Amino acid sequence: MLSVLASGGILMIPLGICAVIATFIICERLFYYSKIQKKDFILKEKIHPLVESHRFEEAVQLCNDTDTPLSQVVKKAIECKTWPEDNIKEVVSIEIDKVIPNLEHFLTPLGTIASISTLLGLLGTVTGNIQAFGVLGGGDSMGNPAVFAGAIAEALVTTATGLVISIPTIIFHNYFLSRINRRISEIESVSTAVVLHICGRKPVGFKL
Repeated sequence: MLSVLASGGILMIPLGICAVIATFIICERLFYYSKIQKKDFILKEKIHPLVESHRFEEAVQLCNDTDTPLSQVVKKAIECKTWPEDNIKEVVSIEIDKVIPNLEHFLTPLGTIASISTLLGLLGTVTGNIQAFGVLGGGDSMGNPAVFAGAIAEALVTTATGLVISIPTIIFHNYFLSRINRRISEIESVSTAVVLHICGRKPVGFKL
């Protein structure tokens, strides 16, 4: 296997770097989303009775202990509980915008790697074919079949490696985007319910 990868030439180095970085990002994001999902589940179970009974100090402490984007937004809503409802909603909206980068962390590099890997594989195809045609043009193909085969191998191996890196990276990138969209919708729903509770109105259509 190593000999096959080595036949891809110098471009296998940046492709290998892309593979390592993509693997790190995917593992880190999977762990992060799993962690905040578990924490937010507990938060949603406990925050409702606290807010409803106006035990705001305990609710703020719960948010501090949870330490997720959702808890950050809920905490901001509770801290502004004496403000007019429209002002609280505006602050909550601003806070949601502030926590979104935490959810999107590393996704731009991941998407970039997905594109770069494909392009590096294509570049390897081009350089390999250039070498192959150079061998043919020099009339050395019959005398040096190994040189011609090496050039073709470089073209094929780099292309295959680029696709092997790019395809799962694109899949995970889109999967993470869908998880982010769900989390943002949940943050908006829960924070709206909290604001309505703070303002003394029973939420309709929202579930904490």
